[in-house]
Amino acid sequence: MRIPQIIPITDLRQGAASVLQQVRESDEPLVITQRGRPAVVLLSIEAYEKSDRSRRQLLLLAQGEKEILTGEGYSLESVMKEADQILNGEH
Repeated sequence: MRIPQIIPITDLRQGAASVLQQVRESDEPLVITQRGRPAVVLLSIEAYEKSDRSRRQLLLLAQGEKEILTGEGYSLESVMKEADQILNGEH
């Protein structure tokens, strides 16, 4: 993992358009500091959406793991059978 670029908020204020362009082009996070401390992370919309999709997928996997451990959910056999029925127009 790359170390994100870090800039002070004053640099963002002075050159917001160029900072935004840089973030869009690099697709890497940019840490904005305030009083020498990290305050926010700036991401391009594409990087944010990719990160959000990954986060949601991980949550679904964690939920599935929990269901398996507690005996909830559906067996692979029943899911495959239902999928076959749907694909064959039987559902």
